[in-house]
Amino acid sequence: MYKNVLVPIVFDDDHDASDAIEIAKAISADGASITLLHVMDEIPSYALSYLSDEYLTNARLAIVTEMEKMVSDVENGHADVVNGHSGRTILEYADEKKNDCIVITSHTPGMQDYLLGSTASKVVRHAKCSVHVVR
Repeated sequence: MYKNVLVPIVFDDDHDASDAIEIAKAISADGASITLLHVMDEIPSYALSYLSDEYLTNARLAIVTEMEKMVSDVENGHADVVNGHSGRTILEYADEKKNDCIVITSHTPGMQDYLLGSTASKVVRHAKCSVHVVR
């Protein structure tokens, strides 16, 4: 059983976080910490001039609000929203917080994943802890 589990959350149609959260709860030891993490992708500087500060603030607030709803029924759970590149940031976060397991969702790979790679495959290849992939 794991004591410090990280569940990266993606808000798109291909990834349903509910299964990953349930698996994280099932594989966690009593009193374990479960962290839901959303990585907000860095916006290129040339695109920032087209977005208002209010838009960015409201987008972050909406994500934080949704994450708080998701974590509300997770015992010893908390949510965190950080900026960065998804794969690299998840790995750095897991190292920094000393997570002993990452439960990550993945879509069914297509040709583009074989050429470019996906966040889940990067996490699987480079994580220093156990990784459970949910499809």
